[in-house]
Amino acid sequence: MRMRPVHLLSCLSVLALFCAHADVTLPAVISDNMVLQQDKDCPIWGKAEPGEKVTVSIAGKKASTKAGADGQWSVKIGGIKAGGPYEMTIAGKNEIKISNILAGEVWVASGQSNMEWTVKNSRDPEQEIANAKFPSIRMFTVKKKVAGEPQSNCEGKWEVCDSSTVANFSAVGYFFARELYQRLGIPVGVIHTSWGGTPAESWTSAEGLQNDPDFQPIIENFKKKVENFPKARDAYPEQVKKWEEAAAKAKAENKPVPNKPRQPSEPENDPWKPSGLYNGMIAPILNYRIAGAIWYQGESNAGRAYQYRKLFPNMITDWRKHFKQGNDFPFLWVQLANFMAKKPEPGESSWAELREAQQMTLKLPNTGTGLAIDIGEEKDIHPKNKQDVGRRLAFGALKIAYNRENAFSGPVYDSVDFKDGKAEVKFKHAFEGLKVKGDKLTGFAIAGEDKKFVWADAKIIGNDKVQVWSDAVKAPVAVRYGWADNPDVALYNNADLPASPFRTDEWDGVTKGKN
Repeated sequence: MRMRPVHLLSCLSVLALFCAHADVTLPAVISDNMVLQQDKDCPIWGKAEPGEKVTVSIAGKKASTKAGADGQWSVKIGGIKAGGPYEMTIAGKNEIKISNILAGEVWVASGQSNMEWTVKNSRDPEQEIANAKFPSIRMFTVKKKVAGEPQSNCEGKWEVCDSSTVANFSAVGYFFARELYQRLGIPVGVIHTSWGGTPAESWTSAEGLQNDPDFQPIIENFKKKVENFPKARDAYPEQVKKWEEAAAKAKAENKPVPNKPRQPSEPENDPWKPSGLYNGMIAPILNYRIAGAIWYQGESNAGRAYQYRKLFPNMITDWRKHFKQGNDFPFLWVQLANFMAKKPEPGESSWAELREAQQMTLKLPNTGTGLAIDIGEEKDIHPKNKQDVGRRLAFGALKIAYNRENAFSGPVYDSVDFKDGKAEVKFKHAFEGLKVKGDKLTGFAIAGEDKKFVWADAKIIGNDKVQVWSDAVKAPVAVRYGWADNPDVALYNNADLPASPFRTDEWDGVTKGKN
């Protein structure tokens, strides 16, 4: 019987699908130029025909397994020494070779736009690009994706750091990796997965949100957003028109330009979808062995800073659970930089409250923060100095992950003693003493029982204390430092790291109750 062309095509299509399914395949993150975590069991995984034997070989080590009924397979290769290059062979019914592999330290770099910000848009881009001759630094950038369910794969590729590639690297991720490489002398890989303008709940698993009633408003608010999408979509052109008028006026008056309103996204592609970025951009890399994670985010949650006190540590704990390599892998973040217009008098600030929520998260083990309170820009939410951000994060990593004895933090509030009309504030992490940058120790405010803050005089006493007072407050009960969107800060330690903003009071803030 002669087969009709349409039937022949159908049979060939089925055969092609079967052959494709039978081939051993790998996720994108396991590919040429990758960096494997040194001296640890590193999972290597993929798909094959159910029951197919798969053998993975690298650096004289070998591991075999059989694909399960669902075609999934996974092995662990352990104890690869720092260095390379190595070649990996994955053999089943077909054979895959992965080349130019290094072993070293692997970090995830995630967050919103300040983590996404590239080297070419940062300070001194021409110089940085020209000097980027670090073939032992590699970066894998996860393509942006929102998903309703956890994904098993993502798009992206490992790139070797040189002048032809570094321009589009995450600047914070790159400068962090460069500092580690120069200090440790071994290869460093960064898996960069970020999306500008996104909140922490987008990066948290559904399980991590649904199991806590405090996060139900997040889920309910997004449901309302989905319902209101058609109306929001239709109203957006008029919002843009009004913004353009306001922006033109601000520029003419030399004032900060307001942020452009976000265009409403189709609900299934909305990066604010709870768990949407976790599903699309974190889940695909969960099997990859890492040393730790760095994080630069918070701007999109600043209006809900009290909620962030719980949301942020919950996200960290959620990641640690799902990476399945110990509950306490190092996690470091950038405290929000100074931004927006300076205020003439002490007052309340949602950004100060967000920084406080970040600082409170240090209660989790093996966590650290890189301060940016002195390197922001009044009129730009994306400060160009990403070099110091990456460097300060690396200081924390060197201490927490690698047990290096180094100054890893600026001064941090420890305690306060009120007596004789003055406050004596004690700091941790003075590291050989406190110092003032500039002509005067600014940034302190003080208040009595009436809760009315005024600017205060301040002076360093001894190695780790600051005395604070004001003639306008005879009986002070509270001290604040750097408590503003864009504060004047002048207190540092002798490691040249700035003091973290703080308050000694627990009075209700402007974001309390905001969901």
